Amino acid sequence: MRREYRGVSRRAKSLLLRPEGVDVDFKREINGIKSRDLVSFANSSIGGTILVGVDEYTSADGLQRGKVVGCGVDDTARLSLINKATDCYPIVEIELVVENIARKPFFRIEIAPGSKRPYCTQRGEYAIRADARSRALYPEELLAMFMDREGELFVSRFRDAVHQLEHRLGLMDHAFGDGMLQLTSHVEELDCQVRRTLNRVDQMTDSAKKRSRNMLQALRDSQESISGLEAILIANNGNPSGRLDLLRDIQERLSLLTENLDQTESVSISEAETGSRT
Repeated sequence: MRREYRGVSRRAKSLLLRPEGVDVDFKREINGIKSRDLVSFANSSIGGTILVGVDEYTSADGLQRGKVVGCGVDDTARLSLINKATDCYPIVEIELVVENIARKPFFRIEIAPGSKRPYCTQRGEYAIRADARSRALYPEELLAMFMDREGELFVSRFRDAVHQLEHRLGLMDHAFGDGMLQLTSHVEELDCQVRRTLNRVDQMTDSAKKRSRNMLQALRDSQESISGLEAILIANNGNPSGRLDLLRDIQERLSLLTENLDQTESVSISEAETGSRT
């Protein structure tokens, strides 16, 4: 937005050709502006504009219009207007534009509808623009504004909470996937160990046979745990096809290992019985 105009901007001209109303107000002097005026526009759903250094007059056809009379637009005047805005709670955001610098300068103050409604003055006055004046907010209007603001805050906080939850679930899913891959790797290593063991069954000592039986029991326990994990995964995640396929692959590998170790155990027992008969 431009801050200064040597002449009168198109927007200012259009406002001068209108009477004071719900979204435009004329003030002859800066001292005529009160924090209540800024609050009333900020609480409006459409905001508004105040032209300072503009007087109201009645045209020949009986209509109210704005007439430029000019006002001081130096730093002191700017600071005075900014202080009026910062005296509001929450602070009212305003845009200051200097018009008609070459002749009779005046201020155009643009006030957008506030995002933190309701606004009030330091004295606790809640006002809103109505027709060509500022009036106090009715209790039901004030309550509606508070509820709207709190509703927006709730939605914002809820969205943040959902985002954080999704992020944490993503981390959990990533960790679960890594754990599954590590489990697959361990099963593959165990498979290799069992195959090597089957190739030298006849060389097994009693200690090795005992370790084999312990391994067999551990594998059977693992099969039960994997089955339980599959049930939990289905219950919590509807149709987790990728994770489910990985689990079932692990189950098949464990079943094969169990069968191989069963064979090892059977061979060991058969050898032991043959030795005792001889």
